[in-house]
Amino acid sequence: MKVDGKTLKRAKVLRRNLTSAERILWSKLKGKQINGWQFRKQHPVGPYITDFACPQAKLVIEVDGDTHTENNQLIHDLRRTRFLESRGWAVHRIWNTDIYNNLNAVLDGLYAILPPPTQR
Repeated sequence: MKVDGKTLKRAKVLRRNLTSAERILWSKLKGKQINGWQFRKQHPVGPYITDFACPQAKLVIEVDGDTHTENNQLIHDLRRTRFLESRGWAVHRIWNTDIYNNLNAVLDGLYAILPPPTQR
C-alpha cells in the first residue's frame, strides 16, 4: 500500500518521540522478543500511523491514553480500526495504565495472540 511522503515524515518524527508507555512496550517488542515476531514502531498503513505493527502477522498494537475516551477520539479510533481491518489488519488496543501497572498481563496477551514459530 502506497504511503505519502507527509505520512512517512510524520512517522519518522513519532519514532523519535515515543510516549513513556510506548517506550516501555517497545522495549519488550523489539528484537523479536514475542515468540520471534518482528514489530515496527510508528508504522504507516495508508493515511494512518500505527503505534506498533507486525506486518507478518498483520497485527497492529495501539497504545491508548486518557484522550482515547473522548468522543472525537473514539470516532477517530473507530474510523482507523475499520480502515485497518478492511485491509486485513487486526487491531489490539492496550491502555497506558495496563502497561504501567500490569505489563506482564499485557505481554501474556500478546503471547496468546502470536503463536510461537512451531505453531504458525
